[in-house]
Amino acid sequence: MTPRSFLLTPELSDYVRANSEPPDDVAADLLAETALLAERGEVPPTFQIPLEQGVFMQLLTRALGVRRAIEIGTFTGFSALCIARGLPEDGSLICLDRSEEWTAVGRRYWERAGVAPRIELRLGDALTTLRELPEVETFDLAFVDADKTGYAAYVEELYARMAPNGVVLLDNTLRSGRVLDAQSDDDHAIVTLNAALRDDPRWETVLLPMSDGLTMLRKR
Repeated sequence: MTPRSFLLTPELSDYVRANSEPPDDVAADLLAETALLAERGEVPPTFQIPLEQGVFMQLLTRALGVRRAIEIGTFTGFSALCIARGLPEDGSLICLDRSEEWTAVGRRYWERAGVAPRIELRLGDALTTLRELPEVETFDLAFVDADKTGYAAYVEELYARMAPNGVVLLDNTLRSGRVLDAQSDDDHAIVTLNAALRDDPRWETVLLPMSDGLTMLRKR
């Protein structure tokens, strides 16, 4: 239904999912519709985060007591659904994405889940939209799953806008293992960023071997 971590065998991946919080009907239907769209070639099959990552993000949002969140790269809305469900009723999530078509899928499920009032979708160039936000310490959590060559700029712009101890999650930071033998511009961008974040004193950094690599940053 969703991509599996390249680090796990199919059997281990099934075991992980069987021993984690299962998706409810809303999440399961959203994942199933996205998978069907991918089979038809209407959306990229690699853009969907794995189920267990969504569960982790929802749990983390709740555990950190996040009230204000931002997401860069929304796709069909599963990650936004998970974050929004982890927010309190008066919490807020700003989603930045280019595609009205893909995010329209997510909108239907946000409504069905009752979290649509917590989510503000802003369509357009994400970096431009991000730079238009006030440079004040606003967000408790950020999730970045967009163009890989843009990650460094997103992180830089997010820093001033994250609250103290705010957490930034960066997706796909292992590039299916290609960080060890970078081939594409995207691969090289992530390799460079991983090294830069390790040495950046503004962030406490850990690269987690979850899914396709999930880097967690804490604003010092």
